[in-house]
Amino acid sequence: MARITQPVAEMRVAVRRALTGLPTDGLVLVACSGGADSLALAAAVAFVAPRLGLRAGLVTVDHRLQDGSGERATAVADWARDAGLEPVEVAAVTVAGRPGGPEAAAREARYAALADVAHRHGAAAVLVGHTRDDQAETVLLALARGAGIKSLAGMRERRSLPGTDDVLLMRPLLEISREQTHKACVALGLQAWTDPHNADPAYARSRVRADALPALVAALGQRVVGNLARTAGLLAADAAALDGLARTALAEAGGSGGGALRVRSLSGLDPAIRSRVLHLWARELGAPGAALSQRHVSALDALVVDWHGQGSAYLPGGIAVRRSGDALAVVTTDTEVDQIG
Repeated sequence: MARITQPVAEMRVAVRRALTGLPTDGLVLVACSGGADSLALAAAVAFVAPRLGLRAGLVTVDHRLQDGSGERATAVADWARDAGLEPVEVAAVTVAGRPGGPEAAAREARYAALADVAHRHGAAAVLVGHTRDDQAETVLLALARGAGIKSLAGMRERRSLPGTDDVLLMRPLLEISREQTHKACVALGLQAWTDPHNADPAYARSRVRADALPALVAALGQRVVGNLARTAGLLAADAAALDGLARTALAEAGGSGGGALRVRSLSGLDPAIRSRVLHLWARELGAPGAALSQRHVSALDALVVDWHGQGSAYLPGGIAVRRSGDALAVVTTDTEVDQIG
């Protein structure tokens, strides 16, 4: 019988905290690659969920990018069934041909597969094994890109699963270290798989993991990892407050649902709020979030605060926005542009 070590106990406490409050007899699914983080998470969910009156299953996504990936996915699924998880599914996906770089394409394919399985089984939540170390790496990558507060806020503990409105994506381990998940696997006798992509210097996150973050730890001490993750949490709270103000301002400016924006309602706003209003409005118009950048938002902002008769601002998705009088609206025909405002 496996010993209940401190890492195992901490994993179970974190999972219990995340799952408490979900509907009784609801289904939660663990997304598990077979790596130490997601394997330790799956073991904790298998233990905790039934004790909270919840059903627990597992999905392992086979990206088909490495030799032997199908066999590894099958091995994870077999372990999950032996651990009492049900339903258990292997979801094979095709990454090639999707937009973005290889990491973005694999992530899009993975979330699409998770959304499909979650919907078919009526799951209330999908749990993923991102740790405190992953959060610290995310903050460093955002800093390197010169990102804003929302990106610096890192990964959220819970949000809607991409591609769904009614399934939660939960990250119970954001306060758990990668070292703890490895120790939990050892204590439970679990054989974790090491993904070679995690050590491939072709990927920016791999370079941060192998070089940048260890260099910071060597210079500033081990607490830097937790401090970076804590910073993300503080910024997430600030971002949520600013987003709430922006949603109110968007409605007051008439832009909810993609309606024309009244410039006089925007021009007096603090720039931090106005940029969020314009970002939200661009999303309402149908601009894809992954392609929408600060450059696009700045072009919209110029139509509000630095307008001197310039032409349209162009957003991802083939969307053109023009100002006429006191209004910003999507350009569809010359006649319609003349009628704006």
